[in-house]
Amino acid sequence: MNIEVKILRNEHGKPAGKLADAEIHFIAGELAGLKLVGFTIWEGRDGKRRRVTFPGRPLVVHGDKRNFELLRAIGNPSVLDRVRDLVLNVYEQQTTEEHAAVSQ
Repeated sequence: MNIEVKILRNEHGKPAGKLADAEIHFIAGELAGLKLVGFTIWEGRDGKRRRVTFPGRPLVVHGDKRNFELLRAIGNPSVLDRVRDLVLNVYEQQTTEEHAAVSQ
């Protein structure tokens, strides 16, 4: 399967801490022509570490607000870290390229 990560920067700065949305586009294979949306890149509270949230929908269970994540691991939950790392790496690469282009 061949995929591509698309980064959609948050130009408005709202909500606070939201840096960008991300999509995974399926380029080849059985899912070619589809995209998975709903990833969000957030600035860490310390201003350094960034995190990625996955597509989900809110729900209320016994009065408690929860988020039902739509992308889940079948077995080993560490596979989700690979997706987070992939999205963050593409974001970081684009940020570095943009800073380099501005400084030239």
